[in-house]
Amino acid sequence: QVQLVESGGGLVQPGASLTLSCVASGRTFSDYAMTWFRQGPGKDPLFVAAISTDAETTYYQPSMRGRFTISRDNAKNTVYLQIHTLKPEDTAAYRCAAGSGVVTPSTYSLDFVAWGQGTQVTVSS
Repeated sequence: QVQLVESGGGLVQPGASLTLSCVASGRTFSDYAMTWFRQGPGKDPLFVAAISTDAETTYYQPSMRGRFTISRDNAKNTVYLQIHTLKPEDTAAYRCAAGSGVVTPSTYSLDFVAWGQGTQVTVSS
């Protein structure tokens, strides 16, 4: 079993950048592909990005390409999400999830085994 804890959220102004972190413990981190989702109040989680176990392949929600960057450091059991040029509509709880399966440049297919609780990002002036 793997446990996930996110951090790095907060209140930021429009146009700012932010880096979120998700630290894993328990099972071997490098066994899992990692993803980021975001969830607004009363809404279903929205997929943001995925990264393969070896960090070689990433996939993004098409509408989020360019402003979001997912990366991972297997030595630190951590996956990151950089968000650039934040907009008020980026306001959400950002959650990471670990899964087994496939990440390609055009899609992903994962069986999720663990979710973090989320870190809140609020974009407001």
